[in-house]
Amino acid sequence: MNGSATEPEQAWTAGSAPGAIPLLGHGIALFRRPLAFLNILPAYGDLVEVRLGPRRAWVACHPELVHRILLDARTFDKGGPLFDRLRGLMGDGVVTCPYEPHRRQRRLLQPAFRPSSVAGHAEVMGREAESTSASWQAGQLVDVSAAMMTVTARVMSRVLFSDSLDASAHAEVRHCLAEVVRGLFVRTIVPFDAPFRFPIPANLRYRRAVDRLHAIVAAAVAERRRAGDHRDDLLGSLLQAAALDTGPAVTDQEVHDQLITLLLTGVETTALCLASAFDLLARNPAAERALHAEVDTVLGGRRPGAEDLPRLEHTRAVVTETLRHSPPGWLFTRVTTRDTELAGRRLPRGTTVLYSPYLLHHDPASFPEPERFLPERWLPGRVPAGREHAMVPFAAGSRKCLGDGFAMAEATIALAVVAGRWRLRHAAGPAEESRPAVTLGPRALRMICVPRTRERVGTTHRTTFREPDSRTAGDNGVDDA
Repeated sequence: MNGSATEPEQAWTAGSAPGAIPLLGHGIALFRRPLAFLNILPAYGDLVEVRLGPRRAWVACHPELVHRILLDARTFDKGGPLFDRLRGLMGDGVVTCPYEPHRRQRRLLQPAFRPSSVAGHAEVMGREAESTSASWQAGQLVDVSAAMMTVTARVMSRVLFSDSLDASAHAEVRHCLAEVVRGLFVRTIVPFDAPFRFPIPANLRYRRAVDRLHAIVAAAVAERRRAGDHRDDLLGSLLQAAALDTGPAVTDQEVHDQLITLLLTGVETTALCLASAFDLLARNPAAERALHAEVDTVLGGRRPGAEDLPRLEHTRAVVTETLRHSPPGWLFTRVTTRDTELAGRRLPRGTTVLYSPYLLHHDPASFPEPERFLPERWLPGRVPAGREHAMVPFAAGSRKCLGDGFAMAEATIALAVVAGRWRLRHAAGPAEESRPAVTLGPRALRMICVPRTRERVGTTHRTTFREPDSRTAGDNGVDDA
């Protein structure tokens, strides 16, 4: 059959999810309890039919099926409800564009995310994390989610615009990104546009945030054009490409779309990963102690640089395990561009197919005790063969995330910087839970800062805590760092 490929010799199973409601399908279940809904699907097959409103779609629940989808980007192209909404927001940037223009766009942006370029950004990553965490006070209740958004927004702004955005614009970008992400998920699972046209407060906030984000980017581009100076940032590279006469033209709209795309995809996802990491570390003292021991040994109190990344093995493992346990990108859609087969089922052209990194990452067949936070899964020499198909926080194949190396370096450096100075503890009362929207993670995680002090003992260092008053610190203390 046209577009089909040879599948592994395996008896695939297929079925339908229960509980579809006329017209709404499984939209209510996806909105109210999306992770719980996803978790029941493997019981109904390796490929499971769901309803997005009246639209029929299929969820791939087996890692080998997901792997096939991701490696065949020509057949399973970016599309479906999520990307339809994202295109309205981002235009045809590198994340949302169809298969055909993707290679050219990726080549245009690739230089900014090569390993040598990422190493060059390491100082900015460390400096922004240090600037934010150095302002905290012992015993202070900090909005960790907002703080990590501050770090990642400033890092990405430096990469995209150098110093073109002032403090006020940085604050607006963070606020607008938060509003946009809140509004996108419901627009993805509700198949009708009519509810979003009413001038209710939520719709007005979303539209204002979208318009303001575009205005900030447009103003930065216009100012750079007026100044006429070339800077070594992504905006400078895009404008330089637009000025060249060789090759396909880079339009002003494409410059704008790429900048919006990278702002939306490069800020919140890494911030949510970091917030989730601090939340998980506070719940798992052994993992936290191992992190602190490595940071103290490798860095000795100084800010990390690119040369330290290979030695921060446990720190990186914490980031990787966080991406497994609580992946910010938790649900994605594709659309078939031609008739094909998947798990023995014929999928006509235009079929919506979904896959969930969260679902794959919590499959006990791939990751024993999937609910446990175990960074040691990812230490050198401990990763079992074959697990790579089940671990897809950055997708795979030709549409794999362009900035995966950048994001891993940024999260590793920021985690090491904060962990070298602070231990973050949950406040008394219910802790903030990760809430699925377009992305997954804690959006209002508030934690108490406990300073870590370093004392030299002979030729080694010993790290101790100065605990805040127990009446404000919560009740989940540990004995040492």
